[in-house]
Amino acid sequence: MHTALTIAGSDSGGGAGIQADLKTFAAHGVYGTSAITAITAQNTLGVLGWEAVSTALVVQQIEAVLGDIGADAVKIGMLANAEIVSAVARTLASRASLPIVVDPVMIAKGGDRLLETAAVAALKAELLPLAHTATPNIPEAEALAEMPIRSLADMRLAGDRIRRLGPRIVLVKGGHAEGSESIDLAVMDAETIEIRGPRLPGRHTHGTGCTLSSAIASNLAKGMPAEAAIRAAREYLEGAIRHAPQIGGGHGPLNHAWRHEGGGYTG
Repeated sequence: MHTALTIAGSDSGGGAGIQADLKTFAAHGVYGTSAITAITAQNTLGVLGWEAVSTALVVQQIEAVLGDIGADAVKIGMLANAEIVSAVARTLASRASLPIVVDPVMIAKGGDRLLETAAVAALKAELLPLAHTATPNIPEAEALAEMPIRSLADMRLAGDRIRRLGPRIVLVKGGHAEGSESIDLAVMDAETIEIRGPRLPGRHTHGTGCTLSSAIASNLAKGMPAEAAIRAAREYLEGAIRHAPQIGGGHGPLNHAWRHEGGGYTG
């Protein structure tokens, strides 16, 4: 049994965060464990409020899981503040051989900030050097690379700047760009790979970043090579969007179980 640990915030609406991560792990046949960093009160319309978990308890959760069950991969999402970022980095530093996928969650789909501004420096200096893969969207890549992104060439330059902070691979996601295609750029040491797909219509896209990064972590946990892990995760994400249930009045969740018998969520 392959295992994966998610270190992230809880989404009460079930579409993103810990909930999306665990659903994604299960959909890939990976046993999921979790360390919750923050509790959010949210639904498809937005985030009503959130509170960070104490740093000590975050560390205890990680150590409890890794000390017994272990993990074949780690996915990191919402970390809330600089103290938690630093604590997570210190706790994982001795386990750097694990493939760590960092989704640098900063702002929720509806625009609510989920990472304190002061924590960005800690994320860059302490956590990204441990990452196998970082998966910023365009606004996150702009913040991490300290540059505007207006084109595919800008995405490539930003990805290269972020990769110099430590990750082996930086996947700059193109979901916020314009055009009929959604283009992600996987910036690696020797090459940059374009992963193209149709830009899918609709508002049911809550948790896409969490889902993609968790799918990548799942595939790495099962021993897939990096490029194959990313391409397979992108394919899974597209299916989850296409089969999204029509839930909520805002940015609705995906269908994480779309590949399973019955097509996942049903009416």
